[in-house]
Amino acid sequence: MSNVHEEARWNRLSEVMSYYHNHFKHEFNSLYDLADGSYTKRDMSLPMYLRVAIQLCQGLTVHHTIEERRFFPILAKRMEAFRDDEVHLKSHQAIHHGVEALQKLVRKWQDEPSTYDPKAMRDCLDSWREVLFNHLDQEVKDLSGENMKKYWTLEELEQLQV
Repeated sequence: MSNVHEEARWNRLSEVMSYYHNHFKHEFNSLYDLADGSYTKRDMSLPMYLRVAIQLCQGLTVHHTIEERRFFPILAKRMEAFRDDEVHLKSHQAIHHGVEALQKLVRKWQDEPSTYDPKAMRDCLDSWREVLFNHLDQEVKDLSGENMKKYWTLEELEQLQV
C-alpha cells in the first residue's frame, strides 16, 4: 500500500470533519457579510436572510449534538481533549451561548422586522466567531492522522464507529 493511500486512511476523520466545518465557516461568513443589508443584492428579503441565520444555528446544534453523543465518548476513551470538561466540550458550551444569542435576536427581528439592526447582528456574530472558528480548526487538527497515530492503530481507527 502506498504511503499516500495510508495517509488518506489516517486522515479520513479529519477530512470529513473539515468538509462540514468549512461549510459552517462559509455560512457564518456569508451571514456576517450580508448583515449590512446586502442580502437584498442576492434577491433575499429580510425574512429569507433571517432563515439563513436560523439554519446555521440548527446546523451547528445538530452537528455538535451528534459529536457530543456519538463521537466524543468514543474518542475520549484515549484522547483527553474529547473528555467531559475538556477543550472541545467547553468550546461547544461557548458556541451554544452564541447560537442562543443569535436565535434570540433573530426571533425578535422576525416578530418586529422594522427593528432589524445590522450592527447588532454583526456584534452578536463577532461575540462568538473566534471561539467557533478556533474550535472548528482545532477539532480538525485533533482528528488529523498525525495526531490520531498517537492514540490509535490504523486498524483501530478504521473500526471506530465515528
